[in-house]
Amino acid sequence: MGKLTHFDEEGKARMVDVSEKLPTQREAITVGSVYMKPETIRLIKDRRISKGDVFGVARVAGIMAAKRTPDLIPMCHPLNITSVNVDFDVDEKESKVDIKTTVRIVGQTGVEMEALTATSVAALTIYDMCKAVDKEMVISGIMLMEKRGGKSGEFKRTSQQ
Repeated sequence: MGKLTHFDEEGKARMVDVSEKLPTQREAITVGSVYMKPETIRLIKDRRISKGDVFGVARVAGIMAAKRTPDLIPMCHPLNITSVNVDFDVDEKESKVDIKTTVRIVGQTGVEMEALTATSVAALTIYDMCKAVDKEMVISGIMLMEKRGGKSGEFKRTSQQ
């Protein structure tokens, strides 16, 4: 396990200096799920949620969130993100919507936080758009699945826990 880098020698919080790092291609893939009633899934699929296109709005919210991550997470660097994809998969058997976000950049620091933020905000947007018909929704399982690039190299999750 590596040392924590967001603290100086005296233990004070700091933003990591990445000025000496070379820009590399970086990518992070995150997932999350929103569990809901089967009736809610039907309303989403039939485009009968009164607030509009749930997946369209949640996708835009996720993209916007990735770009605004440094405004929310204090030690994140502002990044020139090159790509954000937020995708949804309806699992009627499990009565859930799965969210998968991929964020890419050519830069000096990773995009894990941007991908996690995008997935989280997409899930929150689904909740917001559907809460009038289903207040029992559960947002769960938001996690980093893969990351590539940078000094620490590749990471690929082997389990969902």
